[in-house]
Amino acid sequence: MDFFISSAYAQAPSGGAEGGLLSFLPLIIIFVVFYFLLIRPQTKRAKEHRQLVANLSNGDEVVTNGGMLGRITNVGESFVTVELADNVSVKLQKHAVASVMPKGTIKSA
Repeated sequence: MDFFISSAYAQAPSGGAEGGLLSFLPLIIIFVVFYFLLIRPQTKRAKEHRQLVANLSNGDEVVTNGGMLGRITNVGESFVTVELADNVSVKLQKHAVASVMPKGTIKSA
């Protein structure tokens, strides 16, 4: 009956511990690439923004996330008052400030 069905035999193990490590190598490489291309730059930008928000002071000329340009007139614990034009002030969260502009930007705009 052996000539109709071939016998199945167990194969010898190949690779051992090296095969296990080599199978995880692409996953490790992908994680390293994601770290340097996505995670690290994002945390760096977040750290710079936290530092920018902490250093806000009266008289700074800022641009908000909405694109409004104004001068800070009052800095609170979590809110700032931004004067957009004469007698037009807006109260914003500190984190809504996108960037601090150089002095004199409002006059040249």
